[in-house]
Amino acid sequence: MADKQESYLVLARKYRPESFATFIGQEAMVQTLKNAFSANRIAHAFMLTGVRGVGKTTTARILARALNFEDDNGARPNLDLETEGKHCRAIIESRHVDIIEMDAASHTGIDDIREIIDSVRYGPVSAPYKVFIIDEVHMLSKAAFNGLLKTLEEPPPYVKFIFATTEIRKVPITILSRCQRFDLRRVGPEALQDYLGGILEKEGITFEQDALQLVIRAGEGSVRDNLSLLDQAIAHSGGDIKAETVRQMLGLADRALTLDLFETLMKGDAASALEQLRHQYDAGADAATIVTDLASTTHLVTRLKVVPGADKDPVLTPDEKTRGKEMAQKLNIRVLSRTWQILNKGIQEINNAHDAIQAAEMVLIRLAYAADLPTPDELIKKLGDAPQGGSASAQSAPSGRPTGGGGMQAAAGGGARMQAVSVNHAPQASPVSKPTMSISTFEEIVALCGEKRELVLKHALEANVSPVSVADGRIEIALTPNTDQSVASQLSQKLKEWTNRPWMVTVSKQKAENTIRQQRDRAAQEKLDKAMQDPSVKAILAAFPGARLVNEKSLIDDEPPAEQWLDDGERDEGIDE
Repeated sequence: MADKQESYLVLARKYRPESFATFIGQEAMVQTLKNAFSANRIAHAFMLTGVRGVGKTTTARILARALNFEDDNGARPNLDLETEGKHCRAIIESRHVDIIEMDAASHTGIDDIREIIDSVRYGPVSAPYKVFIIDEVHMLSKAAFNGLLKTLEEPPPYVKFIFATTEIRKVPITILSRCQRFDLRRVGPEALQDYLGGILEKEGITFEQDALQLVIRAGEGSVRDNLSLLDQAIAHSGGDIKAETVRQMLGLADRALTLDLFETLMKGDAASALEQLRHQYDAGADAATIVTDLASTTHLVTRLKVVPGADKDPVLTPDEKTRGKEMAQKLNIRVLSRTWQILNKGIQEINNAHDAIQAAEMVLIRLAYAADLPTPDELIKKLGDAPQGGSASAQSAPSGRPTGGGGMQAAAGGGARMQAVSVNHAPQASPVSKPTMSISTFEEIVALCGEKRELVLKHALEANVSPVSVADGRIEIALTPNTDQSVASQLSQKLKEWTNRPWMVTVSKQKAENTIRQQRDRAAQEKLDKAMQDPSVKAILAAFPGARLVNEKSLIDDEPPAEQWLDDGERDEGIDE
C-alpha cells in the first residue's frame, strides 16, 4: 500500500499525451504540423501560446520527439508516433541529453542565454536535432531577448527552438517574427466530456454526468485544471462522484436553486430572494459565488435570447435549457443588461465588504427593486401617451411590474406587488417652475456666487467685471481687457440654475471701470493714507528708517477694517521693515 502511495501520479501527469494521437482540442495546429512534416517544411523555431493548461509544454515535448524520431530505418522527422523510436522514451521522461528544457521564469538573465548560445555551437550527442524548449519565455529580460536574436534568426541546421508562453504580448515582435506561431485554444466542453469520462472509466470511477459538467464548467477550458479538479473530486467523493459532492467541494449552489433565485428576483420579490439566499448560504455555498452564478445565469438567458441554437451546449443541464428559454422569452434585453450591470458591480462590493453575506443581501435587494421598474424609454413613452389635464397611471400587471415593462410575469396568486406611476398635468402646457429668488443688484450676484462656493466665478466678477445695468432676469456687464468672454455664459448658466429662471447676460463694448476689486483697493489705500497722517505713525516711521505701513486696522470704528477687503495673500498686519 505504501508503494502505491509513493508511486501515485496525479491524473494531469499520468494521462499527459505522448503523441498527437491522444492530444485533444488543437486540431488546427496538429493538421498544420502534419502537413509541414510531410512536405519537409519544418520551421527552425516555434512559438506556442495560450492560457494555462491547454497543452503548450506537452506540444513542445511531442514536437521534440517527432523531430528526433529514429527507428531501424534511420532518423526521419515523423508525427506518426504510435511506435517508440530510439530516443522517444528518454524524451518522454525528460532525460534526453539533446533536449534542453529551461524555465525562463527562473532563468531570466543574459547569462542564461549565453549558455544556450555557447551550447548551440556543438552538435547533438545522439539525436538528429538539438532542441531547446524555453517555457514562459515572456519572462526573459530585454537583454536576454536581444542576446537570442541572432542565434534565433540563423541557427545551425541541427538546432530547433520551441518557446511557450501565456503572455504573448510581452514577447518582443523581433522574436515573434523569427518563429512559427501557434495559438492553442481552450478545449471545448464536448471534447472534455469525452476525455474526462474516458479517464474515469480507465480508473474504475463511477460518476454522474451532472457532476462531470460541474467540473468542466469550473475548469474553464483548461485540461490541466479539469484533471486537477477531477483528482480532487475523486478524493472528496471516495470513488463515486456525485453532483452534490462536487457542488460542496467547489462551494457552488445547485443550478436549479440559482434559476429559482434568478426568477424570484426578476419578479421583484425581495423577501423570498433573501430567504433563498440564506438557504444556499447555510448549505455551504459562498456568498460571492452565489452572486457570480446569478451573473452567469443572466448571461445564459441573454445568450439564449439572442443566439439561435445556444441551448445545444452540452454543458447546460436540461433545467437550464428549458427554464432558461422560458425566461429568455419573458425578459427583454434592457432588463437583462441592467441586471448584468447590477450583479457585476455587486460582485466587486462583496469582495471588498467586511461581511460577504450582508453585501450579497444588499445586492439582491437592489436587484429585486430594480427588476420591476420600467426602463427610461418605457417611462418616457408612458408619460408621452398620458392624456392632458388628467393623471397618467401605469398600473402593474399581476407580476408586480408596470405593464409593458421587461420583467417576468408572476404566477397567479403569487402575492405580487402593485406599483403605479402617476403624473399630474396642468390644464394647459407643462407647468413652469416658479422663481426661487429675486436679484436686483450686482453685489447680490457676487454674494450669491460666494454662497454657492463658485469662487472662480466670484473672483472674475470682482476683479474683471463692472455692471452696466442690472434688472431681474437681465444684466449687462463690461469686461476688463484680455478677460475671457465666456464669463458671461457661465454667469447666465449659474443664475438660471440658482434662481430657477432664464437670465440674459450681455457684454457691453465699453471697458470695465470701477470694479469691486478696484473699489476695495481704493478704500484700503485711503485708510492707509489717513493713518500715515497720524503723529504716532509718523514718529514710529521716523524712529525706524526704511519701515513702511502696509495695513491699518480700526479698533474703534464700527465699519469693517481695511484688511477685510484684502485677499488672504495680501494681509500682513503691522509695520514691515
